Parts: sequence; structure tokens; C-alpha cells
Amino acid sequence: MFSAVSCVPRLKAAESKCDTMPSQDVSSLSLLLCLSFSDSLSAPLNVTIKTLEGNSAVVTWDILEGDPVIGFAITQQKKDVHMMRFIREVNTTTRSCALWDLEADTEYIVHVQSISMSGTSPPSDPILFRTPKESEKLASKSPDEVTMKEVDEAAQLRAGELIIIVVVLIMWAGVIALFCRQYDIIKDNEPNNNKDKAKNSSECSTPEHPTGGLLRSKV
Repeated sequence: MFSAVSCVPRLKAAESKCDTMPSQDVSSLSLLLCLSFSDSLSAPLNVTIKTLEGNSAVVTWDILEGDPVIGFAITQQKKDVHMMRFIREVNTTTRSCALWDLEADTEYIVHVQSISMSGTSPPSDPILFRTPKESEKLASKSPDEVTMKEVDEAAQLRAGELIIIVVVLIMWAGVIALFCRQYDIIKDNEPNNNKDKAKNSSECSTPEHPTGGLLRSKV
């Protein structure tokens, strides 16, 4: 069984000889190349860019049924720039990968390769995409659309407001309970105060008489 990596040099060498070979030999060479690649890993199909944002994107792809794929490899490159980012992951059956740290309003080129136990597949057809500008991202966002981050922030604010409201209500309940208790104490003490006042007033209005004698008026 030949891997895709080992067959590519042979294919290039064969193509360079096709112009000088008889037609019968060319047919034999084509058959040999077909047999060599019949058991190799196929390149990923239907490579698509989804969830495109200013600084991130998601690339998805499909594979041929029956290919012994155990992972994937992705090359990400800015257009007209030679620097590339290489992403490789094995022991996975996922058919998507997140691309991060992208620059807004920038063109990128992406290739995807499948990985098997015998090597990697030929690269997929290149996918060219451009990240949106920050202004375009804000304009394309509908008023009803809310991100998960905004939902979390709103939930935290609401939780804080609820805690403050509960604390204020508890404080008011304590003040009201204290007022009612003081009012009951004052109300209970009011009859005793009235009795003391009545007693004091009666003592002040009654004259004191010396014992053992009677008061007589002068004639």
C-alpha cells in the first residue's frame, strides 16, 4: 500500500516523462498510477468556512466513506504572506476546527488534510475567505441577537440587583419590627403612667389635717 506522500514525487516524475513516451507506455503509466493511488487516503471534500467573525472562524469538511481517518491537519496562511499556522490533531473523528487569533478585514487561505496510520492525504482545494471588519460585524448583528457573554453579564447584574433588593427589604423589615415592639412597650406603659398621674394629683388636692382635733370656725 502506498501513502499519498510517497506517491506524489512519483507522480511528478511520471508527468515529466509523458511527453517523450509512446502512447502505449503513457496508458500503462496511467494505469500504474491509478493502482498506486487506489488504496491511498483521499483529500477532504466540501471544505467550508462557517461562523465567520472578526477574529475567529470555523472550518468544516467531509471525508469519503471508508477512509481510515484518525485525525486532520490544517494549514492556515494569510494571503500574500509566507508565514503559515499548522494545526494537527489525531485520535479524533471531528470534522471541524476553530481558527482563532485572526485579524479583521484580512484574507486567509486554508487547506485541510486527513491523517491515517500510513500518513496524510493530499491537501484539499484551497479555501479563500476574508474576515469582516469590526464595523461590518456590529452592523450585521441584529438588535435581538445576544451573545453568551452578554447573557452572562446581564445575569450577573440581575443577581447583584436582587441581592441588594433583598438586603434592603430585610433592613426595612427589621426597622418596622423594632418600631412595632417599641410601640407596644409604650402602649403597655401608658395606663400605669395615667394611674401614677391621677394618684399624684389627688394627693396634691387633699389638705392635711392634724390628728386628735377638730377644726372650728371662729364666731
